[in-house]
Amino acid sequence: MAVNTSADTPMPVGQVSRLIGGWIDRLGAVWVEGQITQLSRRPGAGVVFLTLRDPSQDISVSVTCFRQVFEQVADVVGEGARVVVLAKPEWYAPRGQLSLRATEIRPVGVGELLARLERLKKSLAEEGLFSAARKKPLPFLPQLIGLVCGRASAAERDVLENARHRWPAVRFEVRNVPVQGVHAVPQVVGAVRELDAMDEVDVIIVARGGGSVEDLLPFSDEELVRTVASCRTPVVSAIGHEPDTPLLDYVADLRASTPTDAAKRVVPDVGEEYERVRLLRNRALRCVEGFLDREERGLAHALSRPSMEDPHRMVDDRADQVAALLDRGRRTLGHLLDRADSELTHTRARVVALSPAATLRRGYAVLQRADGHVVRDPDDVTGGDALRARVAEGEFSVRVDT
Repeated sequence: MAVNTSADTPMPVGQVSRLIGGWIDRLGAVWVEGQITQLSRRPGAGVVFLTLRDPSQDISVSVTCFRQVFEQVADVVGEGARVVVLAKPEWYAPRGQLSLRATEIRPVGVGELLARLERLKKSLAEEGLFSAARKKPLPFLPQLIGLVCGRASAAERDVLENARHRWPAVRFEVRNVPVQGVHAVPQVVGAVRELDAMDEVDVIIVARGGGSVEDLLPFSDEELVRTVASCRTPVVSAIGHEPDTPLLDYVADLRASTPTDAAKRVVPDVGEEYERVRLLRNRALRCVEGFLDREERGLAHALSRPSMEDPHRMVDDRADQVAALLDRGRRTLGHLLDRADSELTHTRARVVALSPAATLRRGYAVLQRADGHVVRDPDDVTGGDALRARVAEGEFSVRVDT
């Protein structure tokens, strides 16, 4: 509504600011298109600040939004990006400043395409199609390589020439298909499935040269991604150049930065392998020679020991000891026998000296009665008794006279 003022009855600045705020509040939420020129995302802050500019009229306005609103497009939106914003105009009365409170942000053009691809990427990642655990290892030396690429393209030439330069005997099964446009996805999918069904194909390479985001869009198609994920044959993605990352790169078993890099990573270099074999053979030879030298030194050290150098020396030393002990035993036994003989001779002499026979040889005789008793007393006999007299040389009979 109109406000009646005059030089005599002016309106205070605060009241004017409040009236402007009221008019702006009645405007409601609007869709605004512009270019992001400034972007402030403070760590930990719940609000994101940005400046939206109209390049045609060089007019800018401040925009604020909650972090969760901006995070939905954060991967594809940055400074310089064109966006469409659903925002509610707000008037900050103390400073007299107009701003927009955004509740939704949508990228425009390529940004919108990237946002759609980012949502598809997150969805497929949640299903586990990009998991490293499901990726299959590539064979060391593939005998037959399946190649999906454009007809007479630079990608085809790079893969074939580099692969055959590295290993001349390698063979290819090539499928030429459109690599952009509306017919690209079904034909690429059909070629991949056909090569995957061939038992002799060891690895599949999907190759294409560089291009814009729109040109590489077929290689981010969901059908192609799911087809590659279900392949039993390892798949190598060689799309575009190093900065290009279609969704096929994430689901493939190996991502090559370029078609040339794919050939180098799939096919081993025959010269490098020959050199590696030579180095391994030399290393094995050195190991064997080192082992033999070490064992030879150990054997020489063992042979240098006295027991091995002169094996009979120990026997000879023991023989001398046995001979010495034997001689000592003989001397000891001889001494014992001599002493025993001497003692026996002396004992025999004493026995002989004390023997009754020795007494008889000195002239004595022993008288025995008929019952064998020795006569010791004359009263033991009477006249007429027959006795037997024993002398040194024998015996004879005697008779008592009185």
